[in-house]
Amino acid sequence: MTSPSRSKAWQKLASHYLNLHQNGTTIAKLFKTDKDRFAHYQSSLEGVFFDYSKNLADAQTMQLLRKLAEEAGLAEAISAMYAGAKINVTEDRPALHVALRTPLENADPSFNAAVASTLKQMEAFVARVHSGAWTGYSGKAIADVVNIGIGGSDLGPAMVTEALQRWQLPQLSTHFVSNVDPAHMRSTLAKLNPETTLFVIASKSFNTLETHQNAALARRWYLENGGDEAQIAQHFVAVSANVDKAKAFGIAQENIFPLWDWVGGRYSLWSAIGLPIALSVGMEQFRSLLKGARIADEHFRDTPFDDNIPVIMGLLSVWYSGFVGATSQAILPYSQELHLFPSFLQQLEMESLGKSVEVDGNRLLVPSGPIVWGSAGTNGQHSFHQLLHQGTHYIPADFIGIVKTAFAEDADQHAHLLANCFSQSQALMQGKSQRQAFTELLEQGKEEGPAYELAKHKVIPGNKPSNTLLLDELSPQTLGSLIAIYEHKVFVESVIWHINAFDQWGVELGKQLGETLYGALTSEQDCAQFDSSTNGLINHCRNNNA
Repeated sequence: MTSPSRSKAWQKLASHYLNLHQNGTTIAKLFKTDKDRFAHYQSSLEGVFFDYSKNLADAQTMQLLRKLAEEAGLAEAISAMYAGAKINVTEDRPALHVALRTPLENADPSFNAAVASTLKQMEAFVARVHSGAWTGYSGKAIADVVNIGIGGSDLGPAMVTEALQRWQLPQLSTHFVSNVDPAHMRSTLAKLNPETTLFVIASKSFNTLETHQNAALARRWYLENGGDEAQIAQHFVAVSANVDKAKAFGIAQENIFPLWDWVGGRYSLWSAIGLPIALSVGMEQFRSLLKGARIADEHFRDTPFDDNIPVIMGLLSVWYSGFVGATSQAILPYSQELHLFPSFLQQLEMESLGKSVEVDGNRLLVPSGPIVWGSAGTNGQHSFHQLLHQGTHYIPADFIGIVKTAFAEDADQHAHLLANCFSQSQALMQGKSQRQAFTELLEQGKEEGPAYELAKHKVIPGNKPSNTLLLDELSPQTLGSLIAIYEHKVFVESVIWHINAFDQWGVELGKQLGETLYGALTSEQDCAQFDSSTNGLINHCRNNNA
């Protein structure tokens, strides 16, 4: 792997962008130059179509980006990940989320065996809950499942469960609690019956502060509302690597689902962390989700870079961050069922790519991961799209659309949804000149003077890039492919930037400081050990609580 700042291709890309800028190259002009641009800038895999023609990139741009990938050792890095090499160098372990959905031919056989065994354990458990054979302390079947986790133990399962709500089995409702703010848990519990509620505690260490606190609150609620200590195992199961702590909580060993250190939290929904997904939609659909990811895995591993969707997406992201000056990325799913997808990608991308140190310990000298944000269309059009169109920030966007509606009677309304999706990417690219705005106002009957002045305010610069990903339909399989595409895109970016996508030391620092400050907040003495602001805030809360 080569540090990007020392790469010959990086220097050539910098000169290339300067030439594009000086020549006044725009995305709209690139379409005029190449009448078949759409056909030349697209790719697909089963159930997913990718259009990247609306990017400020020509054939030379893409060639230089692929050269950058070659110099960075991307092909070798992909092979190393699939071989089970310890690519998470700071924690000295592999990143084997692909092993959760794709058996690895050259890896330790125990990886594949552990995955298969866990899926069987999940299948048996899910079947018992769905059939009513698993009951609560009073003999009633389970009606509500509450997942207690945070970060990757919450965002992925919550997003997938919400996206697949049309497959949700009628006998169960699924809830997700993550925030250590007790209001989150209490508002959830207020709607539930302890006799028919099952809690899934999702924590690798079984010691994550937020999860530990919320699990303790759920346990108290269960015991205070008729629950029996002797039957606590009927209402609590765990996904954890810490079997002893889970057992000490009261969970039966056979109901502790394994989690391994070679699966990072933000890549873990494919593991037993996905148990609430399987409980919600059934194991058949969960396996279909895995199948979709496997399709994307094979595409990423086997497809040449010039047609490889995650590689192209990752390289374009590097292009905009490193050369064009973008610091932000908008994720715009035109599907209400995918409304949590931008939040999920926030963790996947920003926790993976929010680094300033290269894998060899040197300071990173080029910009790394962008700020990721967004919301479901068309809601975003009536809030932040104004900034995308006329603001001073340069923000590439990913549009995600669904070709087929789930209900035939909604076809016309769905056509309006797709029309909005396509028109927004078109408007970002084309914009509107002052002359166009002026002419439109005259045609509307405006006087020339007022029309000239108003036209200045209606100018939309255009030349804003976007990708469009179209799923044939929103299904467990296509959703699995979509998620895996973004996982691999993030890996591509990390290799180019020469950073480790699989650690998160900044998160760990916050946890350490939080423990220290908790001690100060619960002390009987005035706090004077930190900076004046932290001391003042702690003392203000202590004094007012007293």
